[in-house]
Amino acid sequence: MQKAEEFVYPKPPDEPRFYWDRMLLGSMSVEHQTEESKISAFLSGTFASNKGFVKPYGIAVHQGRIFVSDPPGRDVMMFDPAHYLFKSLTSDPNVLLVKPFGLETDAQGNLFVLDQTLKDVKLFDRDGNYLRTIKPDAQLSMPTDLAITPDGKTMYISQTGGVSESMHVIFQFDTETGKLLKTLGKRGRGDLEFNLPKGIDLDKNGLLYVVDSGNFRIQVIDPDKEVMVRTFGQVGQRLGTFSRPKDVAVDKDGNIYVSDAAFGNFQIFNPEGQLLLFVGERGSDLKPGTYMLNSGIAVDEDGRVLMADQFFRKVDIFRPARVGKEQGFLGVKEKITDEEYMKIKQEQQNGQ
Repeated sequence: MQKAEEFVYPKPPDEPRFYWDRMLLGSMSVEHQTEESKISAFLSGTFASNKGFVKPYGIAVHQGRIFVSDPPGRDVMMFDPAHYLFKSLTSDPNVLLVKPFGLETDAQGNLFVLDQTLKDVKLFDRDGNYLRTIKPDAQLSMPTDLAITPDGKTMYISQTGGVSESMHVIFQFDTETGKLLKTLGKRGRGDLEFNLPKGIDLDKNGLLYVVDSGNFRIQVIDPDKEVMVRTFGQVGQRLGTFSRPKDVAVDKDGNIYVSDAAFGNFQIFNPEGQLLLFVGERGSDLKPGTYMLNSGIAVDEDGRVLMADQFFRKVDIFRPARVGKEQGFLGVKEKITDEEYMKIKQEQQNGQ
């Protein structure tokens, strides 16, 4: 396998724009094994178990805390690499998740989890503690993703629907009551019309970005005025087109990231929809930047990009070249001693 620093995008001689940072495969990806635990495992013949993914789908991230939905695993997992913290949200016996899909956080880090089977949204705090369940006041049919306003008061849900169904729309709800505020769009190919809408995201100005998967395009919508602002994309096999677009994320500069499962990559577009770069490739080996069935994508506050792959059961994290390896919320820290690790865990226990 190549050295980690060699996974750079684009490849030389072009100037580096992104580096592959790390890979999450399960709980052991963020846990620290002390010398004492290593000796105990050796003497007893038992080793720390890894809780891995079955088929990870959605991703949300807030200030270094990563949440990943696993629909067939009926779980959402929380990772905090900087604090060596892992948590399964269904470790709480009061939490029932059947098919968790879309995830999103608000500005405070509260997590909203859309369940495609139960057709509800469960709300957790930033530490993964269950708060309440939101019952959307609408007939949901195959809801896939959600987007949340920074204040956590308004929620959008993409209604993917079925091939033979007509309700391919985006719903807007009040998160406190679950009341339906408005329905955006209808099925079709025109402006503010959708065919199998999937991933959605909001930018800092409140514009809504929709993966209009059956029309092979991204629609940018002003939900207040209920108009389409712009659209880009078409079906194809070349760069800048789409084949199996799954999810979309927007960074603080308005750049747009689209995960496409047929290409095994994510493409980056500027706010006007012009292609800037693609990252990743399709392949049959588990290694950085290689995908067979990539799905959810998210961008954190520092510009790191996280993308899940259902086939390889992983989440890859990429770092923009302008951000140092140790910088930002997901910066890779120097290896700590056992004493430092025990101090971190003690502080976590005291804070609970």
